[in-house]
Amino acid sequence: MTTPTYIQDTQEEFDAIVVGSGITGGWAAKEFCERGLKTLMVERGRLVEHRKDYITEGRPAWHFPLRTQVENILVDQQYYVQKLCYAFSDATKHFFGNDRDLPYSTEPDTQFNWIRANQLGGKSLLWHRQSYRLSSFDFEANKRDGHGNDWPIRYQDLEPWYSHVEQHAGISGSRDGLAQLPDSDCLPPFEMNKPELELQKKFRKLYPDRPMIIGRAAHLTQPTALHLSQGRVQCQARDECQKGCSFGAYFSTQSSTLPAAAKTGNLSIAPNSVVHSIIYDEKTNRARGVRIIDNETLTEREYLGKIVFLCASTLGSTQIMLNSVSKKFPNGIANSSGVLGHYLMDHNYNASATGMIEGFEQEYYSGRRPTGIYFPNFQFEPGRYKKNYVRGYAFAGGAARADWRWGAKDKGIGAAFKKQLTEPGAWHFGLYAQGEMLPRYDNQVSLHASKKDKWGIPQLHINCRWSENEIAMMEDARQTAHEMLEAVGLKDVRSEVSVHNAAPGLAIHEVGTARMGRDPKDSVLNGFNQCHDVPNLFVSDGSAFCSTSVQNPSLTFMAMTVRAVDYAVKEFKQKKL
Repeated sequence: MTTPTYIQDTQEEFDAIVVGSGITGGWAAKEFCERGLKTLMVERGRLVEHRKDYITEGRPAWHFPLRTQVENILVDQQYYVQKLCYAFSDATKHFFGNDRDLPYSTEPDTQFNWIRANQLGGKSLLWHRQSYRLSSFDFEANKRDGHGNDWPIRYQDLEPWYSHVEQHAGISGSRDGLAQLPDSDCLPPFEMNKPELELQKKFRKLYPDRPMIIGRAAHLTQPTALHLSQGRVQCQARDECQKGCSFGAYFSTQSSTLPAAAKTGNLSIAPNSVVHSIIYDEKTNRARGVRIIDNETLTEREYLGKIVFLCASTLGSTQIMLNSVSKKFPNGIANSSGVLGHYLMDHNYNASATGMIEGFEQEYYSGRRPTGIYFPNFQFEPGRYKKNYVRGYAFAGGAARADWRWGAKDKGIGAAFKKQLTEPGAWHFGLYAQGEMLPRYDNQVSLHASKKDKWGIPQLHINCRWSENEIAMMEDARQTAHEMLEAVGLKDVRSEVSVHNAAPGLAIHEVGTARMGRDPKDSVLNGFNQCHDVPNLFVSDGSAFCSTSVQNPSLTFMAMTVRAVDYAVKEFKQKKL
């Protein structure tokens, strides 16, 4: 790819400044650059070069001293929150933030697990890649049932932008014709295995309103000419995604949007640049740029730009805005409504059921498919809600055979034990709930009154709890999953619910703290992710969400970002910003 310009000190005033380099930051930079704007991408962490810096890629577990487990002392000192993430191991820890250097606090008797990846590419190197559109029901839910403010956009507003990002990113999946889960512009789907296909038939007969489909994922099953031109090739089904993928087979900033932005010659990148706050000019009521603390030297500098896009993650962007105070905005820039930091939400992954499948002992599969099966939300409108809670949930899951990994915690020694590890075990099928969290004013983030981090920036203080609605939802999801698995003939079905002792955050789908809305009195952004109060300041990450819906949010982050950039560029060229 064309090498972008890496900068530290500069007097240049850029057309656009993009804060963050993850999924939304990469898209914002690409779209600005391709529209001819000189763009600066500001990243608080280190550089990560595609292929070169995937330092553990291809290294098997037995090549790690503790078979990818991280030694306890290191975990206790540096990764006490990050270790809770499904993707954290000795093979991936270099892509996670250091908790010792990234402190935050929570309200007494609460917890929030904030997973961070501070490097070029951000969490686009670590995400789970499930990619679903929101539906008309999702954008209308707040208005229809009275929980949360009305989204100022509808599905039709995002539909062409979904297609735009899907074609570039490469989303595999089937076309299912479901009202609650609009079809994407997809590459061919991954295949279900034999037990899944048989169970799909049984579920279809018993539960015709609960379709089981293959998960849609940002993986190239059949690359197009566009993908090949990006230097990306077909997914090899290695299940090594969080180590980085030199094939570029899954979508990340490094594999896709960054090369496209750099190719234009309009991109500059400022790594190791921690954004302290937005520079605000009260006379013009415009953002002038960003104040920076150097990640390594702790020296200060400024970058100036005509448009500022915050893409630093929901909590990261909100922290920057809260810390950007002035006479006009004493409680954070663009916060005349007072809702900045409020309405924090995350997905509710706290119920599951599993069982054994008999009769497929001669069946196996090749490769390690990077997606599972999916039951879209079947309670997607008020008439389908359960009596004791509102909204709904989806189920993800799949069928697999036990393999050598079962022996990691088992006792054994010698040739017989080794031989046993080479033989596949029983087939199991599991369902795992992904539920919606309601927008509530009391769930919020604020700046700590006295504690600061190593860069002198006030720490975030988080107050976030599950409500009775989320608790009731997961109890129902457990029971429903259990009943479904027994109904299709699985044996030894077991189910559990963990919502009572599991804190929000580990879904890594936090959204809502700078929400969009129609009324500037109860929202921070308009329908184009533009601050009501400061016209040239935009926020296009999860902060903008008015509700979580049930689907994974990343595809919507992307679509909202490119739509916002398109709008911003048109306004910029008409000199309205």
